Amino acid sequence: MREDERFLTSPEVARRLGISERGLSRFRAEGGGPPFVKIGRRVAYNPASLAEWIQRQEREGSAAPGSSQ
Repeated sequence: MREDERFLTSPEVARRLGISERGLSRFRAEGGGPPFVKIGRRVAYNPASLAEWIQRQEREGSAAPGSSQ
């Protein structure tokens, strides 16, 4: 992470992902969401890690009917 970048808050990440803060919280509890760190009691997100996670979520094309993709 570059020195001029700061960690993102949960509301900022939820807004970027277009989901509710509650949905983001569910991701943290159940797994599968973007990586986060705990700083004391605070949850924070590294912008570079978030960008990498988003990129990994991209899918090409559409799955064939009945496939598990």
